[in-house]
Amino acid sequence: MAVRTRSALYRRALELIPGGVNSPVRAMRAVGLDEPFFVRRAEGAYLEDAEGKRYLDWVCSWGPLLYGHADPETVTAVVEAARQGTTFGAPTEGEVELAAEIVDAVPSIEQVRLVSSGTEAAMSAVRLARGATRRDRIVKFAGCYHGHVDSLLASAGSGLVTLGIPASPGVPSGVTADTIVCPFNDIAAAAAAVERYGEGLACILVEPVAGNMGVVPPEPGFLEALRALCDASGALLVFDEVISGFRLARGGAQERYGVHPDLTILGKIVGGGLPLAAFGGKAALMRELAPAGEIYQAGTLSGNPLATAAGLSVLRRLRDPSVYDDLERRGRRLEQGLAAAVPPDRARVQRVGAMCTLFLASGPVRNLDEASACDTDRYGALFRFLLERGIYLAPSQFEAMFVSLVHGDEEIDRTVEAVGDFFRDH
Repeated sequence: MAVRTRSALYRRALELIPGGVNSPVRAMRAVGLDEPFFVRRAEGAYLEDAEGKRYLDWVCSWGPLLYGHADPETVTAVVEAARQGTTFGAPTEGEVELAAEIVDAVPSIEQVRLVSSGTEAAMSAVRLARGATRRDRIVKFAGCYHGHVDSLLASAGSGLVTLGIPASPGVPSGVTADTIVCPFNDIAAAAAAVERYGEGLACILVEPVAGNMGVVPPEPGFLEALRALCDASGALLVFDEVISGFRLARGGAQERYGVHPDLTILGKIVGGGLPLAAFGGKAALMRELAPAGEIYQAGTLSGNPLATAAGLSVLRRLRDPSVYDDLERRGRRLEQGLAAAVPPDRARVQRVGAMCTLFLASGPVRNLDEASACDTDRYGALFRFLLERGIYLAPSQFEAMFVSLVHGDEEIDRTVEAVGDFFRDH
């Protein structure tokens, strides 16, 4: 196959795809690049671009790849499933088995519905909360991203923050009129919202560990307070664990922090790197969904056999508790190495388990305002410096480094050394 330069590929992409990419952050404009690189293949902890350059990958497809790229067990499972057929539009044994793995792992889930993306899962969970409570309003938190659902794009994190967009054109004000936004980690603000809107409040929706304004852990008592507010008001507590699910523990952030929601949204790892997501909760609540109940939700490719095969391949291996001990060790080594390599008055490392962000900030980041105050220009310079040295960080200050089981001491130490070199030279 003839080698095509990134410039040639990007010019061609711009002719055919809006902005030349299929998700805005991939354009890498926020970190000062005129054009992105194009991936040709990947294996383990490494990507290779269309020009043959190799990169140590800390993005890992934004979190799904605990076992790295082209994991042999996952690939084998997908190939074997594909030989039986790629999609059926009918129930399969694989989706039942995957549901069983999820129910066994996640403390708050008794029944689960599979969908194809985190956006679908968030949209469906909110619809279920509204239908089950017969209420319309929802509380969410600034900087928490729940997919590109119209009603949830208010003060969202992730790509909107990266691009400096407070909200998206095309979302009517009426659609977000029932969305109340509070600062993350602000118990008083959440309590005030519940006091004002409690009788009409369907749910409080939150990333238990924020991952879309960088890694921002919950302050002590924050999740417990949300649980208590929901219990007092009759609203449902919904955890968006698309990122944290199966990453921070087999049972996700709710296992790690001991706070159990009414509904849980899952994605990324649950599909083993293929398009699959899920939402689940107590059986009585989930039975409100059609065909058991009247709240409608459907999807042509939901429970796709290739995705369920990939998900099963990964989730079955996560039954071994030593997996999370190993991830914690790797994450700690990265955190400690970076913390020692950067000046404390110019950068701060924040980590929970196997997700980590190097904030270009002098103090702790506890909410979107503090994340937005980071030095994004300097982060762009850091990104470009590392990319030239074959190390690929997230092309946004407001995303995580995703530690995987294929990031060994060599990869961690190489990254730490390169980050230290940047701060010595800049």
